[in-house]
Amino acid sequence: MSSDRYGRYGDDVLAAATSRAPKVKDVEATGGLVVECASTGWCGAVVGWQRGADGWAVVLEDRVGTRRPFALRGSFLVDGVLVRLTRPAPTPASAAPARTASGSFAVAGARARVARASRIWVEGKHDAELVERVWGADLRIEGVVVEELGGVDELVDRLADFGPGPGRRVGALVDHLVPGSKETRIAQEARRRWPEHVLVLGHPYVDVWQAVRPQAAGIAAWPVVPVGVPWKDGVCAALGWGDDTGAAWRALLRRVTSFADLEPTLLGRVEELIDFVTDEQTGEDH
Repeated sequence: MSSDRYGRYGDDVLAAATSRAPKVKDVEATGGLVVECASTGWCGAVVGWQRGADGWAVVLEDRVGTRRPFALRGSFLVDGVLVRLTRPAPTPASAAPARTASGSFAVAGARARVARASRIWVEGKHDAELVERVWGADLRIEGVVVEELGGVDELVDRLADFGPGPGRRVGALVDHLVPGSKETRIAQEARRRWPEHVLVLGHPYVDVWQAVRPQAAGIAAWPVVPVGVPWKDGVCAALGWGDDTGAAWRALLRRVTSFADLEPTLLGRVEELIDFVTDEQTGEDH
């Protein structure tokens, strides 16, 4: 038998095939990374780790808040590409995050400031929770209290009771502030009556949920809800999030870890309101 029989493949056919196989990339499974288990198709964001008899398991949370552990030795997909997940390296205590969730520099050892008389008002509970999630650390240092308005219809009456004035400003964040809307007419009346001490800003979204970027929410895009259908109910139905809008919101809020998870339209409005109520020219005692 001729020794040239295997010449075209080299000495080891399996070795040649292995050399042509694509390499699987190592990906550090940081918090919030969206991962799919290749064997089951189960998809979720990384929320933690568990250690068992068989080694480490990554914990994934799906869009409705269900959590499942997956052995790290398994196969995973990130953006449709097969990867090998690795645990993030431990963060030394001296390397604590230098910035808050809003992107501001963190102030080590800072204590909350005594609350100012000025306030930021938002329409509802979800708005307040989202603002706290991203800007909470900054607001405590600045002494700014965020209060729920309970609906823009009450804005002018609430302002009259509050009595805006020097050192007593109100910045209000309003949903669906678009030309010609009821919300816009109410905002204009508030600004007309208290031009120096009230600032009403808004975003174009029907609900503050839409201010969370689709990528952060784990979806391709926010669905269009038919007229007459409650927006949150329609969204949950379209995305398969179940009929508990409260649970859906809690799962969505957990996906927001920093300002990068929110739309720029909302970011700019909230930052402007914070600047307005903390302006040194308001006459407050600093």
